[in-house]
Amino acid sequence: MGKIKIFDTTLRDGAQTSGVCFETHEKVEIAEALAKMKVDIIEAGFPVASKSDYHAVEKISQTISTSIVSALVRANQKDIDIAKQALGKNENVRIHTFLATSDIQLAHKLKMSRAQVMAHAQEAVRYAKQFIDDVEFTAEDASRSDWDFLCQVFNGVIAAGATTINIADTVGYATPDEFGHLVKYVKEHVHDIDKVTIGVHCHNDLGMATANSLAGVIYGATQVECTINGLGERAGNASLEEIVMALATRYEYYKKSTNIDTRQIYRASRLVSTLSGIMVSPNKAIVGDNAFIHVAGGHQHSVSNHAPTFEIMRPESIGISRNTMVLNKLSGRQMFEERVAHLGYELSADVVNQLYVQFRELAKRKKLVYDRDIEALINSKKQQIQEHYRLLSHSILSGSATIATGSVRLEKMNGDVLEEASCGDGPVDALFKAIKKAIGREFSLKDYQLKAVTSGQDALGEATVWLEEAGIVYSGRGLSTDVLEATAKAYVNAINKQVGSNGSFKLPLLNEAEQMN
Repeated sequence: MGKIKIFDTTLRDGAQTSGVCFETHEKVEIAEALAKMKVDIIEAGFPVASKSDYHAVEKISQTISTSIVSALVRANQKDIDIAKQALGKNENVRIHTFLATSDIQLAHKLKMSRAQVMAHAQEAVRYAKQFIDDVEFTAEDASRSDWDFLCQVFNGVIAAGATTINIADTVGYATPDEFGHLVKYVKEHVHDIDKVTIGVHCHNDLGMATANSLAGVIYGATQVECTINGLGERAGNASLEEIVMALATRYEYYKKSTNIDTRQIYRASRLVSTLSGIMVSPNKAIVGDNAFIHVAGGHQHSVSNHAPTFEIMRPESIGISRNTMVLNKLSGRQMFEERVAHLGYELSADVVNQLYVQFRELAKRKKLVYDRDIEALINSKKQQIQEHYRLLSHSILSGSATIATGSVRLEKMNGDVLEEASCGDGPVDALFKAIKKAIGREFSLKDYQLKAVTSGQDALGEATVWLEEAGIVYSGRGLSTDVLEATAKAYVNAINKQVGSNGSFKLPLLNEAEQMN
């Protein structure tokens, strides 16, 4: 009774974040991290949406056995057939269907009557139930629905065989008290509610996704849908790390717990940040760089004497090590391997060998190599995709009285070497123009960010670039002690993602849905 199921939708709703384009192998990597964290349900994707989504669901279903693997479908037979095929023979799977229930969605999106919605919802659940026992139904935009009609829909889908009913605050409209009472109303007015799981799915448009989700838990929800780092449509979803740590830290208040291994939270957050290209804000709760940093002298003194004075959580509880041991160019392979293991990474001997070579190169440029440097190398390695183009070298001429000029040498997969130079409005612009000129394609730069991985003049620079072509945004990252080299690598990485993209096929134009919960 006191357990809350964690339903992670990073690979579906989180993948809908503007600028995010996960490759299939990256989705599998994230799914494995979620399974290691002991997430109860992993929503692997929306199989009908694209070939890459279909293959990701298929691969994750084949790979993950300790967590339930869920696939999202609209309320129609074609979506369900495709999802069933993608989920394959894994018995630990779920079909998750949805339909809007608010009058505004019925009138302007679905063009359906309440009676039609009732019939479609029940028919979809009944059809899915023929193939898979575990069927979830989400009432999209439930928070703006008529409460009595919402309960009628839930009564209908439970009678049709739904095992989980999900109350979605799709546009982040609700307030905590209001949403909590909605969950309470559903519990009191839906037949056989004690036989199903009650889920909540909250968006963060007004910054209340976590608060609304926890209010739902207080009033009877037993499943929370969330994402790593709060990724998702528009302002995102409720953050897994916030939900889990709120329940763990304030257990005496909520009297609820999860199955999550919280020591895996920080590592999963860094992995998702790296692969998504979305940096975590320094002041982000739980996983931000500043979350456990104390600046005020009085705070520092108190924490050194007794940490709970200003730390309600221990950094070790989410997987952040306080170990200050650093490596340098004299550190051997065994010490490097031990450090990687201490940080909690389980890597093959081949990968460790490759990372050690990169570590040695980094140690030549830096006096000291910190844990964050090693983690950056590991995550950069995980992010590697097929290199259709590889940066061989770059050169920059720039100054306050000089027109910035950049030159690059790129190697194609077939071994051909491309060399070009270009002028620009500063060194970064010159580099980007030289790369575009060498490749012979035009990209629109949507955003560019640069940050230091650690402190000091010789810190690793981590660059992130977002490029747009044909309305699709691709992110790339680069890592180097030379920030311009990191920038050029990030630009080339984004291009490689674009070139290697599997592409998408358009969703069938059905009345039921274009937009997802």
